[in-house]
Amino acid sequence: MSRERQGGEMAGAASAEGGGPTGLAGLARRSLRRLGGTQAESAEAPATGARLPRFSVAATDELADFLPPGGRIQPERARLALADALTASQPVTSRDRFAGRADVLADLIAAIEQQRAHVVLFGERGIGKTSLVHVFAETARDARYLVLYGSCGVEARFDDMFRTFAAQIPLLYHADISPVADEREHGRSFAELLGPEPLDPRSLAELFGRIVGTRVILILDEYDRVRDPTFRRDVAELIKNLSDRAARVQLVLTGVASNLDELVGFTPSIRRNIVGLGVGPMAEADMMFILERAEAATGLVFPPETQAMIARMAAGSPYLVRLIGSRAALVALEDRRGTVTPDDVTRGTEAVLAEWNAGLPARVQRVLARPEVRADLPVLIAAAKASGTPEGWFSAEDLLPLLPGSEANALAARLDLLADRFDLFERQSEGEDAGEERRYRFQTQGVAQLLSLSAALARGGR
Repeated sequence: MSRERQGGEMAGAASAEGGGPTGLAGLARRSLRRLGGTQAESAEAPATGARLPRFSVAATDELADFLPPGGRIQPERARLALADALTASQPVTSRDRFAGRADVLADLIAAIEQQRAHVVLFGERGIGKTSLVHVFAETARDARYLVLYGSCGVEARFDDMFRTFAAQIPLLYHADISPVADEREHGRSFAELLGPEPLDPRSLAELFGRIVGTRVILILDEYDRVRDPTFRRDVAELIKNLSDRAARVQLVLTGVASNLDELVGFTPSIRRNIVGLGVGPMAEADMMFILERAEAATGLVFPPETQAMIARMAAGSPYLVRLIGSRAALVALEDRRGTVTPDDVTRGTEAVLAEWNAGLPARVQRVLARPEVRADLPVLIAAAKASGTPEGWFSAEDLLPLLPGSEANALAARLDLLADRFDLFERQSEGEDAGEERRYRFQTQGVAQLLSLSAALARGGR
């Protein structure tokens, strides 16, 4: 299908009077009215008795149900394909939809296969670590590895997580079980060999050291969320014991961090057993490849200028590429167009910002709208960028590279004012008497993300 034909009017588009999906532009306007304290219905509100909004497609519908007749795009098909090609609310779990990161994936495979090491993947939030380990897991399963995935939470416990892993390892892989065992051995797992007492790393490593006939990869995703120091200590001890026994079990840890020490701490005893792989910002060519795949899947067109604008705003984040790209595409679909324009990118991003802002506490919304706070937006935006650490802490010194010509003392004074008068930051003052820097952190989760995308929109819209 040619780009000229794709860019025309779309077949089957909902009329303005019909029951089509609620518009993003309307959503943005309603969100902004609510933020401004206007709750009254607008003139755009449907009259009493009008049809309520409906889903575009059924949960059982497949892309094949919406093949474009006569070369014209069907909005229903495009929406369905868009939800799959540019989903931002879920990680990529299939190689068919994965873009870029081939070098990191190759290094990860080499660390597991050739070095027999345990691996720590670290990087900023939204940089694609979870998608990467899902695609790695698919690749490893193709090579007959047994790959088990666990997502860590704040309250994660060593005993609970590794009992869950053990329950997924068939007992037929135990060295003492014959590979031609009778049917009674099928369906049993390593969990049956664990006693009721709490698990410890040494005994668990001894059990895993009896695995034969396969290799096992245990993925602990979002490891940075774990707050229990005992959990982290036990994982480090398990890594050491597994390595000492040359066990056929390897761990892959992922988490938000700028370096290896932030994620696993300073543990010299296991450094020789670990390979640290940093996941940096995605290359521009890979971000554009995500959009090109969306073009092929949906029939929509993202012209070069639109792709370039999305890439600039995403700043290396595949999450933002998918979020901004999908919202811009929905704006185009609402206007019954097959070409996504830079204006669509702006409108879609404004809708995202309105939603994020509406999710903040009302007090924070009012504070961010105050003129004296908006005058300090450069400082706030720099703070948002510097806060991309696992704990979110940063110092005035961390802002200096982001605000050339500034002085640390002056920045600290601005941050203190924003903390004292507007309660935007919390402060950590422990150790100040010993000469340590005062550190700051945003009081409300989501403010840093909002500020960063707002700044990106300002840059991308020029």
